[in-house]
Amino acid sequence: MQSIIPLILIVASSTFAQTRSDSTAIEFRRIEQTAFGLGERLVYDIGYSFVTAGEAVFAIPAMDTVNGRLAYRIEFSVQSTPSFSWIYKVDDLYRTIVDESALMPWRFTQRIREGSYSRDFEAEFDHYQGVARTKDGVYPIPPHVQDVVSALYLARTFDFGNMRPGQRTELQNFYKDSAYTLAVRFLGFQKVSVDAGTFDCFLIEPLIKEGGLFKSDGRILIWLSNDDRRIPVKVTTKVAIGSIDAELREYKGLRGPLKARIK
Repeated sequence: MQSIIPLILIVASSTFAQTRSDSTAIEFRRIEQTAFGLGERLVYDIGYSFVTAGEAVFAIPAMDTVNGRLAYRIEFSVQSTPSFSWIYKVDDLYRTIVDESALMPWRFTQRIREGSYSRDFEAEFDHYQGVARTKDGVYPIPPHVQDVVSALYLARTFDFGNMRPGQRTELQNFYKDSAYTLAVRFLGFQKVSVDAGTFDCFLIEPLIKEGGLFKSDGRILIWLSNDDRRIPVKVTTKVAIGSIDAELREYKGLRGPLKARIK
């Protein structure tokens, strides 16, 4: 199993213009958004076969500066509970540095520790030259390419309310040594109840080929709050060892009111 919790990672159109005539004449897009900001923290219980197997946390603990541009430091961590660790121990950490204005990553790191499996990966994104640099080489990337974590936060800025059920969107995502197309299907609207409350949600399905926060053997379904915050409320997926649910338990530091919570 390549990582115990799916990403909730998704969506975006790559229709924004960028000029690459030289390394300095670059016009990055500017995305105005109120979905998330500094200090946001989302905590999830990970359920496996009616057992709470772990905890996952999305957080924006700090702001950084990269190439003179302000950026969010976004972290995603997963840890198995003590009672589940004797069966399968998980201690994963993902970190991405995302441009505050263009919502594209400048740097991505991944540290996976799952059972006997481990993996460390880091990519530096040079959007001026249009390349990603890893320890294994230098690879071309399209404008505003995403990583597996930044894609989720970009998705939270999209207006799913104007999509038709069945409509698909695509973005370019980089992982390991190449960029690939990530498609996301909008399925409709549903209410969902978790420990954090009952929410009106958008239901979406990322069609992941590679580079997700875990390797899926079946459908991934994601419920995002149907309001301006668009926080991931619940994720359900099938993995090699069964079915896993990630359900929102608590949240704080939101950028505005969570109007999708109905009780």
